[in-house]
Amino acid sequence: MKILHIETSSKNCSVAISDGEELLCLCEEVSENYKQSESLHTFVEWALEGAEISLKDIEAVSLGKGPGSYTGLRIGAASAKGFCYGLKVPLIAVNSLETMIEPFLGQNYDVIIPLIDARRMEVYCAVFDGNSGEMLTETEAKILDEQSFKELEGKKILFVGDGAKKAQEIIQISGADFNENVYPSAKYLIKKSVEKFNREDFEDVAYFEPFYLKDFHGVKKKS
Repeated sequence: MKILHIETSSKNCSVAISDGEELLCLCEEVSENYKQSESLHTFVEWALEGAEISLKDIEAVSLGKGPGSYTGLRIGAASAKGFCYGLKVPLIAVNSLETMIEPFLGQNYDVIIPLIDARRMEVYCAVFDGNSGEMLTETEAKILDEQSFKELEGKKILFVGDGAKKAQEIIQISGADFNENVYPSAKYLIKKSVEKFNREDFEDVAYFEPFYLKDFHGVKKKS
């Protein structure tokens, strides 16, 4: 099965094509300026070329549903739904936090905690088992302080994501590791998406909304 994977919840605009669990092509770029609107469709074209298939060969579209950047999620969701309507294929959605832990599973960490930077001292996060990848706590918007994650003291912990930098400056947990250079990536949507495809665990394209987690707060222009 050939699946188009789209991940736009962070500074990383990421597109992948897979055949089953085999990655055929990946196009992605991390940009401080959030280039999803100008790069996404170009990356889809490049990924299809690199995979040596055409759009009509796609049998499903998978999307990193968030949480993350409100604008990035809207762009990714609109594009994914457009492809699904045009191709008449199902939509699969995966929590973007799950794509951040995939490369670190089985590395002797008790828990892995992805942190997506939100405003001020806030992060989007969840706690995952470091071996099985099982989600141990629900996704939440958390304001960091010195007591954050204190209940995990004594465990071997890995914090990953662009929220790990400010977490390292605030959280008082000895022995924890921090890796801030981690973003949700389309290539780590593949495994979960194939599992969902096989279970026919699809979204209702007409009513699907990204996992914003919080309401959007825009900046008012000065009059």
